[in-house]
Amino acid sequence: MMPYKDPSVGAYRARLYPWAIIRLLPKLQRTVVGRFRSRSDAMGHLRCLRMLMPEAAFIVIFERPLEVPTQEEEKETVLSVGE
Repeated sequence: MMPYKDPSVGAYRARLYPWAIIRLLPKLQRTVVGRFRSRSDAMGHLRCLRMLMPEAAFIVIFERPLEVPTQEEEKETVLSVGE
């Protein structure tokens, strides 16, 4: 039996860590290396990564979390569709 996963928990966690370090890969691919609460934390980790991996390309971005509809908004959507 799988534990219940509340989608709002993931959205809340994403709001806690809006800064991300992205490693740029060939063919326009990318991967998230880490997420951070503040820009200064991300920049500090970026300096370390650049010393450890000078040939790799990294960027720091601010990710605005996606809006997760509240339960009230979901109920309104269901009611308007069912009418």
